[in-house]
Amino acid sequence: PDPGKLAAVKERLAAAGVEYLFSTYVDIHGVPKAKVNPLASLEKMAKGSELFTVGAMEGMGLVGPQEDECAAVPDLDTAIICPWDKRFAYFFGDLYYHGAPYANDSRQILKRQLDRAAEMGLKFNLGIEPEFYVLREDPESGKLVPLPEHRYLGTCPAYDVHQSLGSMDFLDPMVKHMNELGWGVFSFDQEGGHGQYEFDFDYADALTTSDRLTFLRLMAKEVAASIGAVASFMPKPFATDFRSGCHYNMSLASLETGENLFAIEPGSNPYAERHGIPLSKMAFHFVAGILRHASSITAVSSPTYNSYQGFIAKGDMPDVSWAPVLVAFGKNNRSAMMRLPLNRYCVENRAPDMANNPYLTAALHLAAGLDGIEEQIDPGEPVNDNIYAKSRRELKEGGIRFLPPTLLHALDAF
Repeated sequence: PDPGKLAAVKERLAAAGVEYLFSTYVDIHGVPKAKVNPLASLEKMAKGSELFTVGAMEGMGLVGPQEDECAAVPDLDTAIICPWDKRFAYFFGDLYYHGAPYANDSRQILKRQLDRAAEMGLKFNLGIEPEFYVLREDPESGKLVPLPEHRYLGTCPAYDVHQSLGSMDFLDPMVKHMNELGWGVFSFDQEGGHGQYEFDFDYADALTTSDRLTFLRLMAKEVAASIGAVASFMPKPFATDFRSGCHYNMSLASLETGENLFAIEPGSNPYAERHGIPLSKMAFHFVAGILRHASSITAVSSPTYNSYQGFIAKGDMPDVSWAPVLVAFGKNNRSAMMRLPLNRYCVENRAPDMANNPYLTAALHLAAGLDGIEEQIDPGEPVNDNIYAKSRRELKEGGIRFLPPTLLHALDAF
């Protein structure tokens, strides 16, 4: 590490009263792991002094007692002070093995795809829409119930002001912490599930956004615990309530100028003209790549058995469903997996859920999208009506297939 940068980081943390450090990496599930170092050990930690037997953890490789450890090397530029307890500073970092980046490290996997994009002169930007439940223990029944004490009695509490006000013990510190970290929260709300919330904040490059989702889940657990509640990132915790999605809003920019390359070209393009969707030719090829690989991506973006309990087209509201079960794209069509919103130059995949490892999910989306661009794949025709209402024969005739119905099917595709 650069000695000058190291000294500046240590001085800043000491001045803020930091006592302990987390030099983290993530496991296969996207959950942060670390040892805790006193601030005085920053120099050693920055050189990769902390070793981890990753073979003892599922899905990380190096299985067996004879294998060497991996070292966690912090990215000094990512140092943040934990807003809920400022004794701790948190670094995002990478695993190294025998002095080289460890191939099975999720963050490194994303970096390799970002490097592939950079070779094409492209930067991958990502915005996410995380949804999750916050629950408290009911003193009478002992069961976990929605956070607000005044329970919403209808089917869908989405956007209900009374429910939001009843949840501010959790929502207020979360928003303050996120803005303290510079994330630029521009909205948050009571979502469709009872006790379910969504936070919307600024997009950034894919690595930064993946770091933020990883940290957000940790922060939500800590803030919820501080008020005697539990934050759940289970994709479908209740059979009769909404799934917790984590929509991926993606775009490519020029690495040189920062210009959004999904913005429609001067003079338009044949796809935009034919479909009435004001996006660039590159954007349509990116969509086509994701559609081609959709079933495989789902094994990572919806990685648990429970994820597929959420891929149900109908629930308590039989006339409306939001589950993205169909591999298709449309303008603003929430019955399709891919949504091309008309108010911003990006493409949205609605299939990922809150159990996803953001580094792996972002890496697979980028790899698939770049495939589409390199091979100039045609995405086919958009679907702008309610495809839930179509029969299976109509779907087949339209070339619209279902996402994998179970994790087993997704793994087979993967």
